[in-house]
Amino acid sequence: MSPLLSRLLIAIVVGCAGLPLDAVADEALKDDGSHIQIVMPKDGEAVGQTFDLKYDLHAGSQAHHAHVYLDGQYQKGFKGTFTNVAAGKHEIKVQAANKDHKLLPASSVIHVEVK
Repeated sequence: MSPLLSRLLIAIVVGCAGLPLDAVADEALKDDGSHIQIVMPKDGEAVGQTFDLKYDLHAGSQAHHAHVYLDGQYQKGFKGTFTNVAAGKHEIKVQAANKDHKLLPASSVIHVEVK
């Protein structure tokens, strides 16, 4: 075995030491080339209690769909419209996910104020 290959294997083993196998496997989910941008509403925009969310997902090699979060809570089955959102400031995050719903690094975050 070449010295370079030996050092690479040692770096991999040391870098993964103590990590659960899922964490090591999830390393493959990084940097798949996906990009997400929230198009509407704009960051900092004032919105009503019911408003639409639009985003562009440019899927990389593993992205299949996106997960939407309102104030950190996953919006399962989100169809594009928030309804009855309480007045105040809120954070919206959209994050790429693969077909198995594992999250990818590509995400976009905005803040809105519901009037």
